[in-house]
Amino acid sequence: MFAPQGPTVRELAVQALSSVEHGYDLLAPKFDLTPYRTPDAVLHAVAGVLTALGPFGRGLDLCCGTGAGLDVLRAVCRERVAGVDFSAGMLAVGRARGAGDADWIRADARALPFRDAFDLVVSFGAFGHFLPAERPGLFAQVRSVLAPGGRFAFPVAAPARPGTAGYWALLGFDGAMRLRNALWRPPFVMYYRDLRLADLRAELAGAGFHVDLYALDELGRRPDGSPRCRLVVATAR
Repeated sequence: MFAPQGPTVRELAVQALSSVEHGYDLLAPKFDLTPYRTPDAVLHAVAGVLTALGPFGRGLDLCCGTGAGLDVLRAVCRERVAGVDFSAGMLAVGRARGAGDADWIRADARALPFRDAFDLVVSFGAFGHFLPAERPGLFAQVRSVLAPGGRFAFPVAAPARPGTAGYWALLGFDGAMRLRNALWRPPFVMYYRDLRLADLRAELAGAGFHVDLYALDELGRRPDGSPRCRLVVATAR
């Protein structure tokens, strides 16, 4: 799963025993060589749906990391795009590798320093770093930075079927993180089993969004015919 040039087991252990912010600062130089980076297939599928819904004006990649999602924004936005993250290390790597047509902003997603500034916000794989109780406030922040009628888009994978290898792997990872946080400080929040589509839809509606779902058919379908991944597109009311 990791490239040979990726982080060592020791480096991953040091990261996991740090805070979320400092852990990503440490991981930043090798982040793009890990499976944590959003796969290109997901980025391309999301860009395809957003192209059909656009074009858009200004775009923001929320919790951008090293900026993989900024390529999606560049493809669908006519105006300048930006990435925001609270890890200075991730932003530094993204800024060094990226083109000069993006703004790289350090800020906490729970207290964004903008108002009505963007027409499209995207996010990839970040919500597991927020406790369920924090998500309504996070979505309210996203709503506040969108211009009227602006859209907030992010992919959500179908949950693993109980009893499958993916189910047990996710259950084991979640359990290990909860044990780690019970025994060690500072906490490292990464709980992806809490991401249920029904909950996300209800929280978005409560924050002032109308929610639509789009199947990302490029990523395949499950044996029952349901999509393996959907794109949530929340429109600011």
